[in-house]
Amino acid sequence: MLPHSPDPHRRPKSPELSDPKSTFSALTAAVIPLLSLQNPRSWILYTIIFLQILLVSNLRSFPYPNALLHPSTLLHNATNLHHPYVSIPANDVVQHPALPQNNVFQDPQNEVVEDTSLSASAQERDADNQCGSGMVFVYDLPRTFNKEILENCDNLNPWSSRCDALANDGLGQSATGLAGIVPEELLPAWYWTDQFVSEVIFHNRMLHHKCRVTEPELATAFYIPFYAGLAVGKYLWSNTSTAKDRDRHCEMMLTWLNNQPYYKKSNGWDHFITMGRITWDFRRSKDEDWGSSCIYKTGMRNVTRLLIERNPWDYFDVGIPYPTGFHPRSDSDVTRWQQFVRDRRRSSLFCFAGAPRRSFPNDFRGVLLSQCRDSGEACRAVNCAGSRCSNGTSAIMEAFLESDFCLQPRGDSFTRRSIFDCMLAGSIPVFFWRRSAYFQYEWFLPGEPGSYSVYIDRNKVKNGTSVKAVLEGYSKEEVKKMREKVIEYIPRLVYAKSNNGLEGMKDAFDVAIESVFRRFRDQEDLSFTKWR
Repeated sequence: MLPHSPDPHRRPKSPELSDPKSTFSALTAAVIPLLSLQNPRSWILYTIIFLQILLVSNLRSFPYPNALLHPSTLLHNATNLHHPYVSIPANDVVQHPALPQNNVFQDPQNEVVEDTSLSASAQERDADNQCGSGMVFVYDLPRTFNKEILENCDNLNPWSSRCDALANDGLGQSATGLAGIVPEELLPAWYWTDQFVSEVIFHNRMLHHKCRVTEPELATAFYIPFYAGLAVGKYLWSNTSTAKDRDRHCEMMLTWLNNQPYYKKSNGWDHFITMGRITWDFRRSKDEDWGSSCIYKTGMRNVTRLLIERNPWDYFDVGIPYPTGFHPRSDSDVTRWQQFVRDRRRSSLFCFAGAPRRSFPNDFRGVLLSQCRDSGEACRAVNCAGSRCSNGTSAIMEAFLESDFCLQPRGDSFTRRSIFDCMLAGSIPVFFWRRSAYFQYEWFLPGEPGSYSVYIDRNKVKNGTSVKAVLEGYSKEEVKKMREKVIEYIPRLVYAKSNNGLEGMKDAFDVAIESVFRRFRDQEDLSFTKWR
């Protein structure tokens, strides 16, 4: 049985209208006692209203996690494939949607119309989309700390001039000696780049960075373009230099920096610098020891430092790739090189480029060279006695291109440039110290060490373990898979030739700067503890 319906023809009874005056009087009589200060409940009401006003007035100053609630950041996450939290295979080319240039549109009548009313807002949106990770201010340091050092390139080395090495914005002289070894169309992208010029490369790139601002109040990061490595380098091998000589430039720079308002404001937590040598060159504890004491100076305590070798136990040290000789001009240079090393037929199982350290007791390099010689054609050796291999040679490049694996013992310190020359050639690095790469370059290398490299305990090698036997244990399929991982990461290991970087790929500079932005943003999290 269906429910009974009311009579459809009967109009519902309307409530009778009351007298307005009597209704208002009754309402007033009921409300006034509730709002009286003598009523305890009224205090609860006033407290709630006060808290709501306080909350609304301070809402914009509350720290949102990672700035993800800001509309421009939400838009950036949805549209910009370069966001540091988005994972992109290292050799993928990012295809950006085609946008009208200079706000010029085509109307239905095929007439070109310029929309000038959107210019300002379009620029703002473009800045938001490209720089959602942060904005950087580059200090205009006195010339003493960078330009004058370059101008005095004849005096930066006790043995010879470094002017050729510092030419071409720090890339060095063109590597014409690689003709016939690298593809002809890629030869203009190759230079004899010095391993200690990262601070020059980073300075030039920072000056052209898309997220550079000239108003410091807009910045979330501050770059210090001090050539610390070049400044101290001239004194490291001098018999007459003093500890004061080696510290002079750093002390002067820190005196200048301590007078900058934005450094004072953050105490250096949002500042960063590239120091073009290994960290140990700046960690002198006693006057008679090696290097400068720049890193131990009070003003450097909270500054993030980009170095080609870091101290793994120092949060503020960040390892960045050594500069290699390949500086791609475009994305296509990278993909062509990747294909070249992928297709390369390799005749040797492994190689070693280096020289024995006879002054070292139980020299491990000597052990590796002996094993290489005993392995016959399976191993290819390159003699690097003296300084013949300091900045790469054609013989080194040929050896890496011809070998499946390349042996990478520690150098004068735990790292060596050869690691990156090796991987650039598509050869698989073999490490004997975990600190040579695994604890150094986390921002740039795959998270799983076994996916791109081999680790052999050096003590086992000293006790007779055959390197050749270990490497022969890898199947062709395993070698191919590891090489492909190495090739995939090549873009992250090189520094582009153009000061504007690559278009659709991130090179080592891009990865470093985006990671610095991310680090500074994470430091603003309420759970992060800062000291003064």
